[in-house]
Amino acid sequence: MPPRPPPRGGARGGGGPGGGPPRGAAPPRGSAPPPRGGTRLPLGGPPQVAGPGQVVLAAHVQTIGVRKPGYGKEGRPFSVFTNHFGAQITDNIISHYDVISPSEKVLPARLNFEIIEALQTKCAPAVFTPRCVYDGRKNLYASHELVFPNSKDPRQHEFEVYLAGPPAAGGDGAQAGASSKPYKVRLTKVAEINPEVLKGYLRGTQSHDNAVLTAITAFNVVVRMEPSLKYPFNVRSFFTDQETKDIGSGMILWRGYFQSVRPAVGRMLINIDISTGVMYKSGPLIDLCLDFLGKPGNPAFLSPQRGLPERERHRLGRFLTNIRIITANPKTGQANVRAHNPRVIKRLSTQSAKDLRFTMSDGKTQTVADYFRTAYSRPLRFPDLLCVEVGSGALLPLEVCTVIPGQIMRKQVPPEKTASVLEFATKKPEARLESIVNGLKVLEYGQSEYLRSFGLSVDASGPVKISGRVLNPPTLIYGAGSRQATVNPRNGEWNMIDKKLYKPASIQRWIVVIYERQQRFSQPAAEDMINGLRKATSDMGITGFNAQPRIEWENPQSDIITTLRRFGNEMRAAGGLPDIYVLVLPDGAADLYQQIKHFSDCQVGVATQCLRSNKCFRAKPQYYANVCLKINVKLGGINTVPDAKSVPFLADRQNPAIIIGADVIHPSPGVDNKPSFTSMVANIDPTFSRYVAISKVQKSRQEIIDDAEEMVKHCIRMHISYKVETGIEQKAAFPKRVIVFRDGVSEGQFKQVIDGEIPKIKAACAALNLPVVPKLTVVVVGKRHHVRFFPQQGQGDRSGNCPAGLVVDSDVASPAEFDFYLQSHAGLLGTSRPAHYNVLYDENGFTPDSMQQLAFALCHVYARSTRSVSIPAPVYYADIVCARAKNHFDPSLNVDLSDTESQTESGQQRSSTKTLSYYQKAFKPLAVTAQRRMYFT
Repeated sequence: MPPRPPPRGGARGGGGPGGGPPRGAAPPRGSAPPPRGGTRLPLGGPPQVAGPGQVVLAAHVQTIGVRKPGYGKEGRPFSVFTNHFGAQITDNIISHYDVISPSEKVLPARLNFEIIEALQTKCAPAVFTPRCVYDGRKNLYASHELVFPNSKDPRQHEFEVYLAGPPAAGGDGAQAGASSKPYKVRLTKVAEINPEVLKGYLRGTQSHDNAVLTAITAFNVVVRMEPSLKYPFNVRSFFTDQETKDIGSGMILWRGYFQSVRPAVGRMLINIDISTGVMYKSGPLIDLCLDFLGKPGNPAFLSPQRGLPERERHRLGRFLTNIRIITANPKTGQANVRAHNPRVIKRLSTQSAKDLRFTMSDGKTQTVADYFRTAYSRPLRFPDLLCVEVGSGALLPLEVCTVIPGQIMRKQVPPEKTASVLEFATKKPEARLESIVNGLKVLEYGQSEYLRSFGLSVDASGPVKISGRVLNPPTLIYGAGSRQATVNPRNGEWNMIDKKLYKPASIQRWIVVIYERQQRFSQPAAEDMINGLRKATSDMGITGFNAQPRIEWENPQSDIITTLRRFGNEMRAAGGLPDIYVLVLPDGAADLYQQIKHFSDCQVGVATQCLRSNKCFRAKPQYYANVCLKINVKLGGINTVPDAKSVPFLADRQNPAIIIGADVIHPSPGVDNKPSFTSMVANIDPTFSRYVAISKVQKSRQEIIDDAEEMVKHCIRMHISYKVETGIEQKAAFPKRVIVFRDGVSEGQFKQVIDGEIPKIKAACAALNLPVVPKLTVVVVGKRHHVRFFPQQGQGDRSGNCPAGLVVDSDVASPAEFDFYLQSHAGLLGTSRPAHYNVLYDENGFTPDSMQQLAFALCHVYARSTRSVSIPAPVYYADIVCARAKNHFDPSLNVDLSDTESQTESGQQRSSTKTLSYYQKAFKPLAVTAQRRMYFT
């Protein structure tokens, strides 16, 4: 057997205000829900009539979020196709079994599937006919109650399953002549699932409870069982090699298919979409290593003696971790095809096979290369190359290892490969829908024995056609001096030709610092850039840029913060600090950018605008116009505001509102011991166009915002102080309504938000001792879903997508809860993704129309563009603030938030010793002068 390294000690690293109480606490069973504004539900008398694709929700039904108050009516009707297919479910009872390995050893999902497949087809086929379905972990579902022969307990039985060797004749588990150790599997019946509860939920007569959730889960396992046995899979998607793309660096893209059984209004649907999987390149491990390092055909590069840089070895080691390999027979050189018994790479060695020594059982030491030569009479072809250590501790030369095909890479895709992934994943609407329909041939629902046995059928005749509406956009107001004072966007777009900004900023002093060699960005190029900014700012109404700025060329390797501070002090001594730094950066200047933003945001609070040298060199006027949109709001200006008359919510000045966007971002996949960042962004003006932000550090991968109370208090205080200081009447300074748009929460986490965040938000509102405690509404905005809408022939926009403003709140929406899909932006590339809005809590009595109008209006106040965006501006801003939070760490501390764990010389992975408290103490707050600026634009 392959050699093992000597022990190292210890384990190896391995609307408007309305009446009625909010939703959050359901009414007691048997009682009618109190009125809550909006469309009233029937509490007696004549039944309400539902339109096509709609249901009338029974009075006793309870939900997780706000009960569906009805359906919107505003906008012009617009029918679309969607990537859903009709489904029929069984009336038969489903038996639910808990699957336990008595050893309690957690095995990979792929191996678990192999064990359960062998259990059903080889070990005890009579028990498992018809076949059961399995989720890869703990749950097995049967379309009938299983009968366990010779079992003392009819609800429980333990099997022994062999993955190798012929099955024994008779018996229920033991296999004579098996060549491997058996896996023990214990099945215990834990519940029965009655699909009738799910049908009641679809009709609006059953609450959204655990029985409904379990039934939905069971049917999802049914549709995923067969693909999970045949193809590489990842949660709800599986991937095939029928369409692939090699993007280099050891990565190949595979086309995949997402599928999910979903309850909709009045019926079950299956949501199908295409997806993309990043796979490791299969074949000889040496080839994968060389491909990753960009040295194909050059095995010598993997030799430490021939100059493999330590940095590259670390990078390669992180890439190889957890890849499954099979090994060649040392004597024959043929790969071992027992795919169910692969080895998992744990780490990369620091020495070559000819230098790496291990201790034999007799106490003697030997090199890996010598071991293979003496034990197998087969000298290594490449003894100078590194080895890998696998999970068992064995050391294997690279040349004897083969990478198994179809392995999903679960690490973050390198930034330089993002464009290649997007190019492969992006399809225009017509092509995407065609691929989805063609995917039905791969899914083979009609041929699946699992679907047949569970009485689940899918209508493969074509995608479902549903009814939607296209909302009217808000009117936008520009500033005095504009040839056209108002604009009505068309399909999510407008322009600023002959228009002045609503509130243009002004400056007195500015400085230009160029971190590019003067030979590449010369004095004439700098003057051309300055003239472009002057022309654009003048056209838009911004004043002060006609003054001659100070221009400096600086070395990007210098101390950036010290240099910028010196320039600022010199200008202050001559008359005052600069109002803005305009900085020209070279390509690939992420570290430089982080230093600049830390200086700007956390140290001095002076605005900065970074430009890439290759973008602003001889740039067109449109480029500078876009830059000026950012500059104006950074300097305290306002670009445009929605006309309150077109959005009733905004017009209600008797009930002033604060709108907060909230988000959390987590470390990249595979990155451990790094914190998550939270943010909140809130408007401080009555036009909902000027915002402030706050961000915090919290426990890694925790979705609920720990500091929600403190952050909400900060937002409301900033909102009040701005209004007081700017002379807005005292009563209007205090918000009476708080609307929170929460990003990044999955459907399974709604209850956590209701229980964990909403009480903190309400506590913040109460603790401020406002004249009136504001009424709260919380809405989750989701983008991580696979619902798509496709226009009918000839009805799409220029990109082939549905027009901006498409809203769907029936047919494919929840049958019981207040939700809707809104495609608020015009298409550019590929197929547009609508945002999914779920109202979790509502004290303000929003109707469907009023909530949909508000969300759509807020998608038009994003300051950085003259296009509507895909989610409301405060949510968009919160996402940006989270991403910029890493700039709050002083660059001199070298706080590393990336996946950069290295290996020690002994081969052990070095884990981070930094704790959450370290990151929290090192996290610098915004400078006081930056707190009022929209620094994040």
